[in-house]
Amino acid sequence: MIKTNRLTRKFANVKAVDALSLEIPKGEIFGLVGPDGAGKTTTMRLLTGILEPTSGQAWVNGSDIVKDSEKIKENIAYMSQRFGLYGDLTVMENINFYADIYSVPAKERPEQIKRLLNFSNLTPFKDRLARNLSGGMKQKLGLACALVHTPQVLFLDEPTNGVDPVSRRDFWRILYQLLKEKVTIFYSTAYLDEAERCKRVGLIHKGRLLRCDVPLNIKKERNAKTLEQAFISIISEYKDEK
Repeated sequence: MIKTNRLTRKFANVKAVDALSLEIPKGEIFGLVGPDGAGKTTTMRLLTGILEPTSGQAWVNGSDIVKDSEKIKENIAYMSQRFGLYGDLTVMENINFYADIYSVPAKERPEQIKRLLNFSNLTPFKDRLARNLSGGMKQKLGLACALVHTPQVLFLDEPTNGVDPVSRRDFWRILYQLLKEKVTIFYSTAYLDEAERCKRVGLIHKGRLLRCDVPLNIKKERNAKTLEQAFISIISEYKDEK
């Protein structure tokens, strides 16, 4: 569903993404893990057609990210770190606004919106202004808006950053439900405990993909109890090589 071949993006003399190569099959939740400035957001923007690569190639659902960027945008959803909710609109009005943007047919909307409200446990709050929602509820509303057109690939850029533990748990419950529907999820996070929930993870540091495997294998490689310990060990080795 997602494939990159030495995907690179430079800003001046800095390689924000450095020769990234990976493959993600349909229906997988893939975690891109790294500290701030590692290249996670730039990778997301490249794969969603917002940025063009300096070199290399990538495909999403079989479409080239440069040649077919508009086609890609029809079949994906991208929830950025600052998703564009409108505080002076209600939950329902926000969802309807995004349904307009994505040209969701009017006859399909009632059932789809009802499903999303139930899905995210927002039904009791459908008439509440978005600005009056808690942080976790805002994230769930952002996800509902992103899903209103039934995307095949969902890009989530650190969606639970600053969200309380209970809301994080609820957010992941929703994601696991999406996996049952064969939605492919590309998930970036700086939380290593979250990354362990993903089927596979890519450890990225200063634009370079240092490892890509299932969390258990990465921990075994480093004889580590947690993914965080393994990542610290791998980065230390990388620094020594530099």
